[in-house]
Amino acid sequence: MILYRTTTGLIVKEGRSCYRLEDTSLDALIARKDLPGYLRAAMVGNAACPQPEPATLLAPIENQEVWASGVTYYRSRSARIEESKDAGGGDFYDRVYSAERPELFFKAVAHKVAGPASAVRIRSDAKWSVPEPELTLLINPAGEIIGYTIGNDMSSRDIEGANPLYLPQAKVYDRSCALGPCILIQKEPMPAATQISLEILRAGKAEFAATIQLSEMKRDPQVLADYLFRDQSFPVGCFLLTGTGIIPPDAFTLHSQDEIRISISGIGTLTNFVA
Repeated sequence: MILYRTTTGLIVKEGRSCYRLEDTSLDALIARKDLPGYLRAAMVGNAACPQPEPATLLAPIENQEVWASGVTYYRSRSARIEESKDAGGGDFYDRVYSAERPELFFKAVAHKVAGPASAVRIRSDAKWSVPEPELTLLINPAGEIIGYTIGNDMSSRDIEGANPLYLPQAKVYDRSCALGPCILIQKEPMPAATQISLEILRAGKAEFAATIQLSEMKRDPQVLADYLFRDQSFPVGCFLLTGTGIIPPDAFTLHSQDEIRISISGIGTLTNFVA
C-alpha cells in the first residue's frame, strides 16, 4: 500500500485504486498497531478517489522527528575519510564503519522538511554541497519499521570536512532534508536488490547520475532503528534516513536551480530543485 499526504488530506493507494482517508491524521496512523488492517478496512468503507496530482503532494510528515545514519556504505566511508583528512578526522569514519554502534544524528523537525517538487537549500556559508539519496524508514512509537519513503540528506561537505564536530552545521538547517513522494506501508524488509538512483540536472541536462543497490548497505535497517530507540521515545513515531552509497565526485558541487531526482524501486521518485 502507498500512503500520500496531499493538500486535501491523506490518500491510500493499493493497486490502481485510491481512497481518501477521512477524520484521521498521519500522526494517528503511525501510532496505530494495526495500520495495514486499518487501511484495508478504510478502503472497503470508502468510495474510490482519483490518483493525487503531483502538484498536490506534501512531504509525508506531520509531527515526527527526522534522524539520520552515517557511514553505512563503503562509498560514504571513503568520501568522509577523504574530505576530512586534512583536519585529522579521517580515521573516525573508518572506525564508525567497522564499529558495532552506528553513527546516528538528528536531521530535522517537520517544518524544516521539503516535500516533492519543492525547494531544498544549500548553506549560504558552504562552498561544497551535495545531495545524498537515502532509503528512509518510517518507525512507529514501538520501534517497529512500518514503512519506507525516499529521503534527501543535503550536506555541506566542506563544513563537515573542516572538522567532524561541525557535522550538525553541515547537515541541519532549513530545508536541508526532503521526504516523499509517498510512504510505502510495508513491515517486510525492502529487497536487497532494491535500486536507489540519483540524477542531478543542470539547465535541463544531466550533470551527474548513479545507481546503487540496497545490498551494498552494511547496516541492517532494524538494527539502526533499535539503536535509535535506545533511551529515546517517539510518541508519534519518527523517520530515519539510512545513509547513502552515492556521493558525486569531489569536483562537483550543487548550484542554484539544479534539479535533484532520487528514485527508489517500489516507492517512486522524489524531485526537488535547489533554491
